[in-house]
Amino acid sequence: MTELQPMDPTDAVQMYLQAKEGELAEATVREHRYRLKNFKRWCADSGIENTNELNGRTLYEFRLWRRDNGDLSTLSLRNQLSCLRAFIRWCENVDAVPQGLHEKIELPNVNHEESSRDEVISEERAETIRTHLYKFKYATREHTLFELLWHTGVRIGIARALDVDDFDQENQRIEVVHRPESGTPLKNGDRGGRFLALNQRACEVVEDWINTNRPDVGDDHGREPLFASTQGRAHKTTLRRTVYRVSQPCLYAECPHDRDPSECDAKGYDGGNRCPSGIDPHTIRRSAITHFLSSDIPQQVIEDRMNVSAKVLDEHYDKRSEEQKVEQRRGYLDGV
Repeated sequence: MTELQPMDPTDAVQMYLQAKEGELAEATVREHRYRLKNFKRWCADSGIENTNELNGRTLYEFRLWRRDNGDLSTLSLRNQLSCLRAFIRWCENVDAVPQGLHEKIELPNVNHEESSRDEVISEERAETIRTHLYKFKYATREHTLFELLWHTGVRIGIARALDVDDFDQENQRIEVVHRPESGTPLKNGDRGGRFLALNQRACEVVEDWINTNRPDVGDDHGREPLFASTQGRAHKTTLRRTVYRVSQPCLYAECPHDRDPSECDAKGYDGGNRCPSGIDPHTIRRSAITHFLSSDIPQQVIEDRMNVSAKVLDEHYDKRSEEQKVEQRRGYLDGV
């Protein structure tokens, strides 16, 4: 048997994250750092100062602690343990834990309904939000962001990564570019790079945002971010808050939750995520893809435009009902 080498859990996590920085996308490393933060806290609370002390029983105790104290769904717990499993496998490679220990971390089973979030907004609600923004917030950052997210279905990270020069008004398109060296990597690296065709309305909104309301600023790398704040390139958190805020029903209709707007805790710059009807950027992506599918856009076109595989699209993004699907198929079969 290989002799184990003593290692502090906090040091082990730090070394693991450093090792993964060259292998995984920046966003993935951040997720691992966040998830392993709880493991470090548990080790400190449990008096574990050496990874050599970890065994199947202690790791199971961590699992119970995380389940009972984290208020996690089965899917979230699985993701947490999957990350821990990868970390423990790395610890085996540096002789910090016994060989094969990662195999003792059993992942909870997640059924299809739990593994695929179903939240979508209807085309009608999206159009209501767009109409309200067009009328009252035309060519503001809020309007431009929502318009582009709905029309293209891109992830919020891509929206943040866009530069002014990526927009081509003449050819009515916008280019998505992987630029890790200047702070805006894409989730799928160079494979995520592509041109996105824009319709006339989206082009006009983007052009008017650039020419009229966009702050004339650059970022720390000398680039001109499309979605800029007065300080430079807008952070993802800022853009997420924007989406939550503009999607609140009370902005364009009566509150569906019978709340008094003057006393509601969901008001203000960062209160949108506390609104029960607020939506996050990924819900827009999921809804946009479902809308494209419902509009009989060929699936291959959607996969290329949204940069998503057929398997992931089917499992996580296609929220059409079975009745919708069969009626769409009927349209192709009539007369055959």
